[in-house]
Amino acid sequence: MKAVQVVDSIPRYGLAKVAGSLAPGLGAKLGPVSLVDIDEPDLPAAGWHRVRPRLSGICGSDLATVDGKSSPYFQPLVSFPFVLGHEIVGDLDGGGRVVIEPVLGCAARGVDPPCRECAAGRTDNCERTAFGHIKPGLQTGYCHDTGGGWSTSMVAHESQIHPVPDQLDDDAAVMVEPAACAVHGVLGVEGSTVLVLGAGTLGLCAIAALRRFTTPGTLIATAKHPEQRKWARELGADVVVEPRETHRLIRRTTRSLKVGATLSGGVDVVVDCVGSAKSIEESLAVVRPGGDVILLGMPSTVTVDLTPLWHRQIRVRGSYAYGTESLDGEPRRTFDLAFELVEHARLGRLVSARYPLDRYREAIDHAANAGSRGAVKVVFDLRGEKRR
Repeated sequence: MKAVQVVDSIPRYGLAKVAGSLAPGLGAKLGPVSLVDIDEPDLPAAGWHRVRPRLSGICGSDLATVDGKSSPYFQPLVSFPFVLGHEIVGDLDGGGRVVIEPVLGCAARGVDPPCRECAAGRTDNCERTAFGHIKPGLQTGYCHDTGGGWSTSMVAHESQIHPVPDQLDDDAAVMVEPAACAVHGVLGVEGSTVLVLGAGTLGLCAIAALRRFTTPGTLIATAKHPEQRKWARELGADVVVEPRETHRLIRRTTRSLKVGATLSGGVDVVVDCVGSAKSIEESLAVVRPGGDVILLGMPSTVTVDLTPLWHRQIRVRGSYAYGTESLDGEPRRTFDLAFELVEHARLGRLVSARYPLDRYREAIDHAANAGSRGAVKVVFDLRGEKRR
């Protein structure tokens, strides 16, 4: 089968890091990623099924891998070589379109009894992602034994499989996984002023999720590019500003004073969908004392002055993946809410470009520079690929 695969090569990761620092996505030409012809992954055990991807998205975490920017933290939580791709809509062998919930928790790994987190429905906090009857991998797309969405064939456990309703086309279905990440991050957010930093796929999904499932008084979004600003307004932001105007707007909106690089007051909640040192510093500077910062974007290795966090007693929490949520006092699976959000907000509109696998370098370059090129979500289209 055809697949875009990552190998464990320190020299090639080094080249990717250098190339990626010169231009986003350039690591695809020199790094550990290549298009290969390999055997289909075997079904690991009972309860596993073969899936033929139809569309598979390119995520920011994929781009971090391509450009050698992934944190060393992940080293024991992946198994090489692995096939990238965790935003997936595909055909289940035996019939029917499905979306994959990528986290490889205890059920998928055959761990019995499950860890305390999986037993409580919190698969995002699974304690066994490096154990069980498959190789390490926190998610599909980072595990050698499962394959990934950037291929013509992969395997998934029944606990990961969600049927796609007939009313959702493939573009909508491929947006369910990023929408689920956003829902998990913002559910329960409370505050009269909420700021979303970044208006890529994750930021736009977060804006839509905040509007659907929470009640912010004023929802502010920062967006670098014109098309991002258009989508941010369309999906529910009350105010959209360019990054350089953020401090001024929040100072005026919250009636705060400027104290050096920080505001005396600020917004109640910041949802950081970028995850860079600059965005984290910005979050700490514009959230009010005692406010909340949610790290929805994957930060990797950053250097940040945490003095304002200490002095202003700011609460910072990470948000990874999905599991079981509480909505209006009722337990709901995150993916069920994500399907609802995708349909309600028509998030399939955010799919901007589709590429075959053999143009993977071009696709990665497009995704890495999506904002400046007027795009949001770039995907691989496997529907025309030869499958075996």
